[in-house]
Amino acid sequence: MTKLNDENLIWIDLEMTGLDPNSDRIIEIATIVTDKNLNVIDEGPSIVVHQSDEMLDGMDEWCTNQHGKSGLTDRVRNSSISEEMAENVTLAFLKQYVPEGKSPMCGNSICQDRRFLARWMPTLEMYFHYRNLDVSTLKELTSRWAPEKKMVYQKESSHLAMDDIKDSIAELQHYRETILAI
Repeated sequence: MTKLNDENLIWIDLEMTGLDPNSDRIIEIATIVTDKNLNVIDEGPSIVVHQSDEMLDGMDEWCTNQHGKSGLTDRVRNSSISEEMAENVTLAFLKQYVPEGKSPMCGNSICQDRRFLARWMPTLEMYFHYRNLDVSTLKELTSRWAPEKKMVYQKESSHLAMDDIKDSIAELQHYRETILAI
């Protein structure tokens, strides 16, 4: 039985040195492939990407504190993996499970990740379908349309890429069970 399936979903998360893809860089990338019902098929590599001390020293206060506290900054300094290497390893993993152009990019606030991929890992960005499956859309709609029902998923993020993906999948499962009922 082949693992390759047009209906599989690619979940991705990046950690970056900031929010501007023109001046900031990717420091961590992780992926998970699920089936269409959100069952995990396989966890991809969680890759820490090397960036220069100059790039890391230029992070804003939030990134400096968060990535320092999680240990990611030190792991970035010690990594020998380039963005190109991380892109190639990630693509090799994804090609086992999803044909090119079939899966939307899945995650939370995924447009930001797509912007960074388009700038720094364009071959990987083009591997996805042009559509996005952005879990944050459901969070925004739920909090606006039914705030009294307290259906918004509460998560505690470590801001490490693999943990964030797992949170996003769990959050979509929550919304599927509570507000979508399908």
